[in-house]
Amino acid sequence: MKTLRLALMAGAIAVTPAAVFAQDVGTTIYGSDGKPVGTVVEVNAQVVVIDTGRHKAPVPLSMVFDGPNGKSVNAPRSLVDSMMDERLAAANAERDAKLKPGAAVISSGGRAVGTIRVADLTADSIILDSPQGPLRLKKEHFAVTPQGQLMVLYSRDQIASAANGSTRNASATGAGN
Repeated sequence: MKTLRLALMAGAIAVTPAAVFAQDVGTTIYGSDGKPVGTVVEVNAQVVVIDTGRHKAPVPLSMVFDGPNGKSVNAPRSLVDSMMDERLAAANAERDAKLKPGAAVISSGGRAVGTIRVADLTADSIILDSPQGPLRLKKEHFAVTPQGQLMVLYSRDQIASAANGSTRNASATGAGN
C-alpha cells in the first residue's frame, strides 16, 4: 500500500509542471528586465511556447520560474527574439544548402516523395519531381530533419494530390518539360 501511494505521488509530481501551465495559456511571461516577454500559447510536458509578437518561442518548462511580476524567464524579450532569429536563420541556411537539383525529398511523414528538379532560390521557385508529376513549391515549403534529410512540409498524399491537380498547369507553364 505504501509503495502504491509513493508511486501515485511520484506520478503526480511528474505531471505537475505541465498541469500547472495548462491552465495558464494566455498568461504573460516576464523577462529578466521585469517587462513582458510574451504570452503563453501552448504547453506540453516539456515546453511552454511563448508568443513574443515576432516569434513563437519554445522554452523548456524548467527555465520558467515564479518571478516578482509572475511567471518569468531569465532573458528579456529582445534576447528571446534574437535567439529565435539566429535559430531560424541557421535552419533556413541549412535548408537552402540542401535545395539542389537531384536532392531526394521525403514527406512530413518520412516517406520518399521525389527529387528536386529545379531549385531557383533567388526566384523562390522549387520544382519537385514526384511520381505523379512535377510540383512547383517555395523554399518555405521545405525543412531539414534532425537526421539531415530534406523534407517537404506536406504528406505524401498531399503531394500526390497537388501534383495530379497541377500536372496540367505545370505542362502548360513549361514546368513539365
